[in-house]
Amino acid sequence: MYDFIIIGAAQAGLSMAYQLDQLGKKYLVLDKENEVGASWLNRWDSLTLFTPSEFNNMEGLKFPKPKGHYPDKYEVAEYFKAYVKKFDIPIEFNTLVTKIEDKTDYFIVEHEGGFYETENVIVATGPFHIPYTPPFADKIDKSIFQIHSNFYQNPSQLQVGTAMVVGGGDSGYQILDEVSDTDRKVYFSGDTSVKTLPQEFLGKTLWWWFTKTGYLNFSKDSWIGKQINSAKQPVIGVDVKGILKKKNVHPVGKSLDAKAEMIKTEAAELNDVKNIIWATGYRPKFDWIEGLELDKDGYPVHERGVSNIDGLYFIGLPWLHTRASATLGGIKKDANHLGKYIAKKSKKKEKSIA
Repeated sequence: MYDFIIIGAAQAGLSMAYQLDQLGKKYLVLDKENEVGASWLNRWDSLTLFTPSEFNNMEGLKFPKPKGHYPDKYEVAEYFKAYVKKFDIPIEFNTLVTKIEDKTDYFIVEHEGGFYETENVIVATGPFHIPYTPPFADKIDKSIFQIHSNFYQNPSQLQVGTAMVVGGGDSGYQILDEVSDTDRKVYFSGDTSVKTLPQEFLGKTLWWWFTKTGYLNFSKDSWIGKQINSAKQPVIGVDVKGILKKKNVHPVGKSLDAKAEMIKTEAAELNDVKNIIWATGYRPKFDWIEGLELDKDGYPVHERGVSNIDGLYFIGLPWLHTRASATLGGIKKDANHLGKYIAKKSKKKEKSIA
């Protein structure tokens, strides 16, 4: 019987492991991947953070790169490995959790190879669960290569011919920039009016300005936090206008439907597409947790990570508390809050037993 089982070994799970270690709890981290940092290593090859090194420090270990450096995915993975080694965090890899069963006084955490028993569970699986593609993607002819950004690595995966990138967020524009550099015709299906923010402004990094102005500290329940959360998110550190001005990039508006080799968009019916990269985001999946209350978007109902089920916690969700909640450097505030909550709860339990 463990005191805690943590599900997920990326920044959220490792941050909570640190907190539990400080509290002297008996815990184990479970992760479906086969190594530390795999959730980052599986992303596309040219991925870099839009936060510089000095804002990527997790509790207890400074990010080992100079100030102003924007880490790539390999450097993030190495940082996680160093974190696990420094704090001797116990992780069980290749362990996909399939069900959490609430037994009132404890939980049964089932996985493909068996189960664990624990008094508490912390779900740190992050916001990226089920890669989403529109339903009409199934109507597209199999001769057209389709791949979601979750599985995209680099342009060498594409077949010869015209490509189409769908999705106007950070991922969509970064992938569009890379694919359009391969000197092929590229259609872009996404928002071309998206706001952009530079990585640096007046000699300071964007993240410095975010920190200085308190932009990252507004809670999701505050008036300003609600405005930020509901507004269309800007693309950071990408020259959107420059990308869209490339001669081989052709914006075609929103994708509407498809039939065989024809893709229908707001601007045209396309018949020469050979590749489609879907940078269309993800959908949450929490139906494997018994008795969990979900909101209208499919995310757990919680109060700063404390769910409706006693002993079940969440961390690493988007806007768990603030805009910074799902970021590498911002996760420690949420982890610290949960750590204090758990410590206080443990003291109450000890007093009641005494």
